[in-house]
Amino acid sequence: MTMHIQGVLDPEELRRCRATLAGAPWLDGRATAGDQSARAKRNLQAAEGSPEVAAAGELVLRALGRNAGFMSAALPLRVYPPLFNRYGEGMSFGDHVDNAIRTSPVSGQSYRTDLSATLFLSDPGDYDGGELVIGEGAFAARVKLAAGDVVLYPTTSVHRVEPVTRGERWASFFWVQSLVADPGQRTLLRDLDRAIGAAREGLGDEHPAAVSLVGAYHNLVRMWAQP
Repeated sequence: MTMHIQGVLDPEELRRCRATLAGAPWLDGRATAGDQSARAKRNLQAAEGSPEVAAAGELVLRALGRNAGFMSAALPLRVYPPLFNRYGEGMSFGDHVDNAIRTSPVSGQSYRTDLSATLFLSDPGDYDGGELVIGEGAFAARVKLAAGDVVLYPTTSVHRVEPVTRGERWASFFWVQSLVADPGQRTLLRDLDRAIGAAREGLGDEHPAAVSLVGAYHNLVRMWAQP
């Protein structure tokens, strides 16, 4: 399931992130791709391990940590340190599937990639083309979000970035190792979390139905979590 999470970065954070990345060294994106992905990838990527990427990544991680929608949908155990890319005119990334395991060359930490995420750093009006297409055929989702918004989707999905025909598309991308690996269980927990919010708002925190729902949620997390 593809999830749209709004307003992860506010306008000031977007400005700071872009200003920090403007001073980063930018490399051919194929340098960090696997064999299959490298054949399809035509973009620029800020150098992983550079001070600019570390600073911008910390800003993104802090924002994710305070975003209730992201935490509910992802149930993150670990988030791969955010990376950053740019697509200028004529650049694209063809159909591919992300690796199941990613290992940070900076920390050596390995991550199981349950969820992939793109955080848009350019407004849709800044560029033409550049849509993130998730899935295949008639049911593929074409995603082009406001700057500061995140799309979260299963890493098992085939996806691509359409060619940019005007302007420049900036984004952060990263992967999430979730506490709950099974996507069906994770979706059920997110739906239950939403129901809990509605029950608490309508009935109050101490209503027996709200208390029961909270208990059921945490018991399911306890049953399914893989710390």
